Amino acid sequence: MLATPLLWLGLTTAAAAESEQLDTIRDVVLAIHRCWRPPPPDKAGLIDITVIVSFNRAGAILGHPRITYESQGASDNDRVQYRIAVMEALQRCTPLPFSESLGGAVAGRPFAIPFRNKKYPPKSQERRAWLLPKIL
Repeated sequence: MLATPLLWLGLTTAAAAESEQLDTIRDVVLAIHRCWRPPPPDKAGLIDITVIVSFNRAGAILGHPRITYESQGASDNDRVQYRIAVMEALQRCTPLPFSESLGGAVAGRPFAIPFRNKKYPPKSQERRAWLLPKIL
């Protein structure tokens, strides 16, 4: 009688692990963003940063991640703090639980993952002359 509940528990655990697998590129980016913890405001200002990283079939980092963009005007301290935060996020998240098909599809391919933190002004509602109704 005890074997039945244990068997059921084992099946639900396997199903939960299977449902947590990443199946799309969007899932990969979202998973990494869930691990993101920006530096506290007292240690660094708000900047944007982008990292390029590749993974193997098992979801582990392949090679060395590379920072390809940092906000213009960021101080050296801001850059260092955000680089550390990006690498910590990658360490927390990896290896990623790729599905077999996703692992085969993305192995060795670079991902450019942006981390946006700056506040941007709203886009203006500029109107073009050719979009306005013609009034005669």
